[in-house]
Amino acid sequence: MVQQKEVYNQQHKLVKPAEAVVLKDVPSARAAEYRHGDRKGCLKGTRGAILNEIELWAKDFHKPPVYWLNGLAGTGKSTIAQTIAERIFADGQLGASFFCSRDFQDRRDLKFIFPTVAVQLARNYPEFRSIFVPLVQSDPEIAHESLYSQMDKLIVRPLKESHISTVIVIDALDECKDEEPASAILSVLGRLVSQIPKVKFFVTGRPEPRIREGFRLPLLAEATDVFVLHEVEASQVTSDIRLFFRHNFSELKGRRRGLDDWPSSGQLDLLCERAAGLFVYAVATIKFIDHKNNSPKKQLERILQLPTSSVHEGKVRLGPNTTLDSLYMSILQEAFDGDDSEGDSMVRTVLSAMILTVNPLSPSTIAALLGIDCEDVLLRLSSIHSLLIFQEDT
Repeated sequence: MVQQKEVYNQQHKLVKPAEAVVLKDVPSARAAEYRHGDRKGCLKGTRGAILNEIELWAKDFHKPPVYWLNGLAGTGKSTIAQTIAERIFADGQLGASFFCSRDFQDRRDLKFIFPTVAVQLARNYPEFRSIFVPLVQSDPEIAHESLYSQMDKLIVRPLKESHISTVIVIDALDECKDEEPASAILSVLGRLVSQIPKVKFFVTGRPEPRIREGFRLPLLAEATDVFVLHEVEASQVTSDIRLFFRHNFSELKGRRRGLDDWPSSGQLDLLCERAAGLFVYAVATIKFIDHKNNSPKKQLERILQLPTSSVHEGKVRLGPNTTLDSLYMSILQEAFDGDDSEGDSMVRTVLSAMILTVNPLSPSTIAALLGIDCEDVLLRLSSIHSLLIFQEDT
């Protein structure tokens, strides 16, 4: 990382004071780059196959210019995005990165994505900057125009003129507020990406309705590779999660006394089973166990005392404003916020039936059991596509 920072600083030294003033005046999101915050990449030895596939895609300009890492909530998309950004930067390919977050006003506002990306490109590439700076000077309001105009004028035109080859990373696009039925950003990307053949866009996002509809737009669909993270072989994901647990328990034993021969293989097996392929659950579990004022052994026993209890892990803070419970609650609220009382009752009825059945049932079977229209069931379930492994035709 030290070497990466040195390269980054060398690039920044090329920015002239007058240019720096112009770039600073362009409205952009703070701490949106992969370098900021306390984001962590993948543990060494985990996620090898998917990381290698993405890196091969990034280097091969015969492959589609857009890559969508699609995954359910908690499957580790942002951690992979962080690792990819670090690796691509180390290879000298990273032009810009934007990590969206519903916790910050500027990082959940679509209007900040393209200007922020453009400023980063200008800082990293002198040839881009020589075109971008005069453009902004001639029209200071350009960053406040429509999303289409932003991408066209701030990104596409300077990239076309400078002939730069680069990769742009946009993480957690689903966390931005968007009123369009099909993602507004993806709609614009589909219309303009073909004009910059030497540029690649790596995008992560949950399969929420507007994101799925965005990637289904004809112009973008044919220009996109898709990797569905929750369809990775279960044994491979479980192996990675087991390695994550082993690594963190090893670090914990190095800091705390009396933890030899702990946890048992049976306890580790049960933790991996509970995680069910969700790295976010594994992270919450470790944070709960590693509480400074409690015995790690007793914390682990509290988690495992009930066969299906997740109440303790759910309260653990994953970040300044996020717990495991709040993560899922925010998805449910966004999916169903604004429903009338009748709609709310239908949501609770459908979700309760889905959760309480021992074996997964098809939407048509749930509808038959509840005595309601199958279309109503499909509508409710498709709204929380990012929480369910759900096939619309079954």
